[in-house]
Amino acid sequence: MSGERIIRGRVDAGGALVSADPSLLRLQQRAGAGLGRPLALPQLARLVALAQRLQRDISRPLYTADDHSDIHALVRIAPDADGATIEISDWRTRPVVMPQTPPVADVGIVPHGWAWECDQHLRVVALRAGAEAPSIPAGWEGRSLSELFELQPDADGRFAVLRALARQASFEGQRVRVEIGGTPLTMTVAGEALFDATGGFTGFRGIAVRDPETTGAAPTSGTIDPAFGSLPLSDPQFGRRIDGALRGPLSRIIATAETIHGQFDGPIRADYARYAGDIAHAGRHLLGLVDDLADLQNIERPGFKAARDEIDLSDLARRAVGLLGMKAEEKGIRIDAPRTDDRMPAYGEFRRVLQVLLNLLGNAIRYSPEQSQIWIRVDREGDRAMVTVADQGQGIATDQQAVVFEKFERLGRTDSGGSGLGLYIARRLARAMDGDLTVDSAPGQGARFTLSLPAREA
Repeated sequence: MSGERIIRGRVDAGGALVSADPSLLRLQQRAGAGLGRPLALPQLARLVALAQRLQRDISRPLYTADDHSDIHALVRIAPDADGATIEISDWRTRPVVMPQTPPVADVGIVPHGWAWECDQHLRVVALRAGAEAPSIPAGWEGRSLSELFELQPDADGRFAVLRALARQASFEGQRVRVEIGGTPLTMTVAGEALFDATGGFTGFRGIAVRDPETTGAAPTSGTIDPAFGSLPLSDPQFGRRIDGALRGPLSRIIATAETIHGQFDGPIRADYARYAGDIAHAGRHLLGLVDDLADLQNIERPGFKAARDEIDLSDLARRAVGLLGMKAEEKGIRIDAPRTDDRMPAYGEFRRVLQVLLNLLGNAIRYSPEQSQIWIRVDREGDRAMVTVADQGQGIATDQQAVVFEKFERLGRTDSGGSGLGLYIARRLARAMDGDLTVDSAPGQGARFTLSLPAREA
């Protein structure tokens, strides 16, 4: 059913719901709270917090549920000095219907993989093994997918399955680790989104395929080698050992925190959900430091070479904006990216160039003021193809520009924004691709970082 009336509510400056029309109050109560308590609907609470932080009206779709129905609506948040006003329109409810999809038993199983199915909360409801697959762990029934598998983040610290859950879409390429009889294995998981007869999302069904190259690999349980602490950073084993010791535990922390934050196992108090989100953010930050140290070891080894792919700097710039656009939006930052018809052919390793651009754009977002603008421009000079990321931040003094690309240099910053390795690695990568990374800045005038690479004829 649907209705055209406006459902209103009001939160105070601390985020507590102080007044609400019956429909909104009923949702708040079913989530375990009431008037005078913080908003217990996580998505709505995040929107209110964002509007208050930006001090501007925002409108977003709202997707939630009560005991019997899925609810879709449009919410408008209008912040003021005393809190914020909530207006919900286009309120639509749809009864929850049991899945009408075939069970996992009807799915073809690859010989060396598992077939699995989970519900909309990522609880595993079916699991079968192929003839040549590893044995299925005992006690899998009803466990969360993130408990059965140790989810591994991608290069940006994200998880394909959790992104797919948020979008109710199919996914592939989710790397996982699983321990079978004390032996850890690496697998790749893909899943198809499932929907009932009315179009309601009911979960995923898919396969988990063992990675052949990891079969029989030495266990990486996440315990620290007793000799680990005695290794200097320059030792070639340092990066590999710190990666093996920390990646697994950090991945488990991030996966569990994101599951709690997204309330995939059921509703919890909004402040707990926000705390879990903070834990996931901190875990991704630490995992980024591990990645930086691993990259450092990789690029400094003798004989390191980057691939020479045919790339388009405009396309890679737009991809970077797509990956970090939400982070910029949270600060009210507008990114002026290359147009879709812009082209700047060049030579360089695709993933390494994207890595450099993500570092430059991430720094620009991190150190730019709210409600500012970032420009990304492409250009060509002779045989050089260039992409420049320019911001409106505090800028970098001339004497600091000489050291900004040095190892572990953070220009005196004490925040937890990075390791001081990002720009050092970015320049080393640029030069490994026969290019360079330079900066042009002045205090109070922002910074312009330019990546130049060998140009390619289109």
